Amino acid sequence: MSVRRRTLLKVIVLGDSGVGKTSLMNQYVHNKFSQQYKATIGADFVTKELQIDDKLVTLQIWDTAGQERFQSLGVAFYRGADCCVLVYDVNVMRSFDSLENWHDEFLKQVSSSPPSPNCSSSSVPVVVYANPADPKSFPFILLGNKIDVDGGNSRVVSEKKAKEWCAAKGNIPYFETSAKEDYNVDPAFLCIAKAALANEHEQDIYFQSIPDAVPESEQRGGCAC
Repeated sequence: MSVRRRTLLKVIVLGDSGVGKTSLMNQYVHNKFSQQYKATIGADFVTKELQIDDKLVTLQIWDTAGQERFQSLGVAFYRGADCCVLVYDVNVMRSFDSLENWHDEFLKQVSSSPPSPNCSSSSVPVVVYANPADPKSFPFILLGNKIDVDGGNSRVVSEKKAKEWCAAKGNIPYFETSAKEDYNVDPAFLCIAKAALANEHEQDIYFQSIPDAVPESEQRGGCAC
């Protein structure tokens, strides 16, 4: 039996529809920005490999829909998260006011969701995600996006107000970003990756060779997950 060890960091990005979640991710991973808005349906993810200190990690960033009709899908996507990124538009007060709900709902879902089933078949990798041991200490990061709009003249949420909200939530790190101008995107995601790494669920993935022939009696057994 051979053992391969890797560090996979799962990051969930939450916020109202239109705040720029997808644009931030595309700018960070693909160095691209599109003026055309297309709402995310359900959820999608992108990955990026990076080195933090002496450790190579794979950052798996999940982009979730901000529309209310898709929020019930969140439970399955939240499970196993190592960090949660909250995003709002500094020009839209409603998107800032919604942060409380996104924050509390995420903690509620990951705290109550059951662990993933563990099917210990010899021919498949086994990955088990655990729920946060202490939801109050779970790492969040806040991004105030679209600071480039109208040269900042359309802004309705001040940096001071955002930082006060972060302080009330246990001193959550805060970054002001522009996906369009690629402002502060890399530093924000580096902070996200470091926070996720500190909270990571490092996994051992076991691969066993598949036998040339499996006896019929064994084929009837196994895990029924």
